[in-house]
Amino acid sequence: MLCAHGDTVGYLAAAVAGLVSFLSPCVLPLVPGYLSAVAGVAPKDLGAVATRRVLGPSLLFVLSFSTVFIVLFGLPASAISTFISHHEDVFQKVSGVLVIALGIFTLLATRFLSLNREFHVSALTRRAGRGGPVVAGAAFGVAWTPCIGPTLGAISTLALNSSSPGHAVALVAVYSAGLAIPFLLTAVFFGYATSALAVVRRHYGAVILVSGVLLIAMGVLLFTGGFQSFNQSLSNVSTINC
Repeated sequence: MLCAHGDTVGYLAAAVAGLVSFLSPCVLPLVPGYLSAVAGVAPKDLGAVATRRVLGPSLLFVLSFSTVFIVLFGLPASAISTFISHHEDVFQKVSGVLVIALGIFTLLATRFLSLNREFHVSALTRRAGRGGPVVAGAAFGVAWTPCIGPTLGAISTLALNSSSPGHAVALVAVYSAGLAIPFLLTAVFFGYATSALAVVRRHYGAVILVSGVLLIAMGVLLFTGGFQSFNQSLSNVSTINC
């Protein structure tokens, strides 16, 4: 039997935020380019390359950008959370307002495309590719931070409300996994993935709308204390059933 423990809702939110980031208009179109850079082949030849030739470098790539996210966001959030624990109630409300603002910003991107523009960084991918998958992953982690800012910012804000330093780092790590796993699946099943991702690209408006609504809902839960109450309810249910 599977039992829920700890911040189940927070980890689920972090994973979903990572997936939304992967599907965003400024990440998804560049996935073939990054796969091409880390595998050392032209994008048109990716489908014919042996899985092991793509998977190994892709693992290094996702580990590299995950490390960047954890260092830039997880560790600072972990350190700061220990200083704000004495003002937890006030900071939760501030965090809620901030996440709601990030959600509204995301929704505005459906009306003002410049807010969610697609980044064209072919020169960066070429240079990163010459440095190997670790350099490419680090370049991705740094260059795309402004683009995936609303979702990553929301999870970083959630991490600031963590009850322990390790929990803050874990939230950012789960966010990174939500972004990394679909990238790895695309690397392994490139031929099938291209068709599926093409469908997503035709419905970017819906992706942005859903992500904005989810961020606003998360912010409301943080502001009202519902996030913690929901987690406690799940914890109580799991305790009874385990």
